[in-house]
Amino acid sequence: MRLFVAVYPTEEALEHLAAAVSRLRLGAAAASGVNVRLTARPLWHVTLAFLGEVADERVRVAEEAVREGVRSWLAGGGRPPALRLAGGGRFGRRRFTVMWVGLQGEVDQLRSLGDAVRAHLRRSRVDYDRKPLRPHLTFARPGDRLPEADLTADLATLAGYEGPGWTVDQVYLVRSHLGPTPVHERLVGVSLR
Repeated sequence: MRLFVAVYPTEEALEHLAAAVSRLRLGAAAASGVNVRLTARPLWHVTLAFLGEVADERVRVAEEAVREGVRSWLAGGGRPPALRLAGGGRFGRRRFTVMWVGLQGEVDQLRSLGDAVRAHLRRSRVDYDRKPLRPHLTFARPGDRLPEADLTADLATLAGYEGPGWTVDQVYLVRSHLGPTPVHERLVGVSLR
């Protein structure tokens, strides 16, 4: 099954972001019927580690690695990071354009938490994408469905975006069900309290 490790902003933070996205040119295009591939709000998250396909018999090992990673991080003095969604940008160009919002606040604490979870995945021999952690929340994959001038204007607007603060209280191992209507199933939640 396809798995990743993530944290989720609060409903208040997600609502604020949804309102901001609706005011972007991308949001107006979506409202008028252009398929700019807005990510469904229940799928909005910040990935700490992407595992990809994991054999069914290895899922329990991944679950325990996430639990142990969080426990060791807390035991080492880690504390729940206080964050806010802020700023934003794009990955890729033309048909590969992905729009995202960034994070401010105790981002170093979040990276440290992600590093601890990744270390325990590695010790447990659970493969994951080893790219450096760049905390962000992807909200659209418009590709080339929006004029470049509109994307540029939206990026300028996103640069000044700042949402309400929130504190990370759980780390989740999540199963991703792909398809025309993707679904994320939270398999395990580990408290940071």
